Amino acid sequence: MALPHQESQSRLLTDGESSAGTDEESSADESHKERIDRELSELLQGLRVMVTGVQVLFAFLLAMPFQTGFAKLDTSGHWLFFIALTGAATASLCFTTPAVQHRLLFRTGLKEKIVHRANELGLAGAVSLGVAITAAMALVAEVVLGNWLAIVFGAAAALATSWLWLLQPIIDLRRQATANRQQTTGSKD
Repeated sequence: MALPHQESQSRLLTDGESSAGTDEESSADESHKERIDRELSELLQGLRVMVTGVQVLFAFLLAMPFQTGFAKLDTSGHWLFFIALTGAATASLCFTTPAVQHRLLFRTGLKEKIVHRANELGLAGAVSLGVAITAAMALVAEVVLGNWLAIVFGAAAALATSWLWLLQPIIDLRRQATANRQQTTGSKD
């Protein structure tokens, strides 16, 4: 998965535009094809990292119903389990789809479409993984500590995920946009 500033630039560009000169990692002589190749490589590498984490969580959740203590869960525990399982399954699907589509669309001239779709799927997978982490944390807290503390720990997981994965990058993007506007208006004066 690309860094937030790289993702935002990819989202802001239309299909015909080039980010050469806007991406601090790209050089002035990077061709459109080279940029797309680099972006695909970065996205696939980031998704590989995310896939490992979601696979561990998904495997743990898949094994849970077969444990002897699972039957002792109350209705809220079963719902938390099902939400976590669904989130992990959705995240796994989102994180693996770009690699599968890349294989299916290999040498078709659709690499740029794959890059944009992989970025969207990576973001959807991250949201699903955040839901899975939150529900899994609440489920474990409910079993170990009780219902009231399950809400506290679930909320803490949701807040941490929202802050680290969403709010911090949005704040960074806004600060960068403000700095760019100030730089642009300062150079016009």
